[in-house]
Amino acid sequence: FLISSRNPVPLRYVDLQINGLAGIDLNSIDLPTDAWHAACLALGRDGTSCFLPTLITDSVDRLNQKLKRLGELVGASNGPNEARPFGIHLEGPFLSSIPGYIGAHPSQFARDADLEQVKRWHEISQGNIRLVTLAPERDPDGVCTRWLADQGVVVAAGHTDASLDQLKLAIDNGLTLFTHLGNACPMLLPRHDNIILRALSLRRYLRYTMIADGHHLPYWLVADWVDRIGSDRVAFISDAISAACLPAGIYRLGERSVRVGDDGVPRSEDGSHFVGSGMTLGMMDSHLARHCPWSAEARTKLLRDNAAEWLGIDLHATP
Repeated sequence: FLISSRNPVPLRYVDLQINGLAGIDLNSIDLPTDAWHAACLALGRDGTSCFLPTLITDSVDRLNQKLKRLGELVGASNGPNEARPFGIHLEGPFLSSIPGYIGAHPSQFARDADLEQVKRWHEISQGNIRLVTLAPERDPDGVCTRWLADQGVVVAAGHTDASLDQLKLAIDNGLTLFTHLGNACPMLLPRHDNIILRALSLRRYLRYTMIADGHHLPYWLVADWVDRIGSDRVAFISDAISAACLPAGIYRLGERSVRVGDDGVPRSEDGSHFVGSGMTLGMMDSHLARHCPWSAEARTKLLRDNAAEWLGIDLHATP
């Protein structure tokens, strides 16, 4: 999608993963039109030019309904100053169900990849699925990965404990991205052979998203990984949920309630893991400016340009 001269929103951020913000949950089963436009307007005010509304793991029936609704909303026109959706990010349900790797997703709905179901969801969404995050071990033959890549869908590994061979097979079948590196994995990992180091070892072939809020990853680690991987192969995402931009309280992500503390971080009820983020990219940018040794131009590459290039978005053209 392109930003026209009729829309004065500054072209500052492109967000590949946003579940909600400002009290609005984009994972709602029947997302109201006015709530959708309110979310797009809040993102526009934050400086986000384009974004992928993101659906997490759920039952097949509920994902059918959510994809149909989001497909309708993404395909409709937006008002002035609203961020533009350029498709849907489907994160799951083909994820590892192992505790730690499943993260905040409901493990009871994690399942093996199913090509016929993938085709059905592609149709239901009116062809608006642009990014799919899956665990390569859930698509062991790479059939779904290959089909999605052939449709022009970006396929990412995430919520996974795929072996190096499984990651390589997925890359051979069109996998190009790794979702929120350093998260969606257990707190304790094998010292040498673990999913983070496996993913990093394939940095010649993969690109990576990171949640750069200082909580999911400390800023020194973000800076180190960007330096190691290369700034052209990293994009920052918000992974924001409905709590983003709001004070401490109880918020929604799909069917679950999420508690946000005074630090603004959404966590599971037992405090064992994060449940998305409480920051937008605009909020992250202000923190990165203070904590990481990058110029505004370098941050723009990480917060906008790389993601736009990967999805084929021309931020400078007019319709």
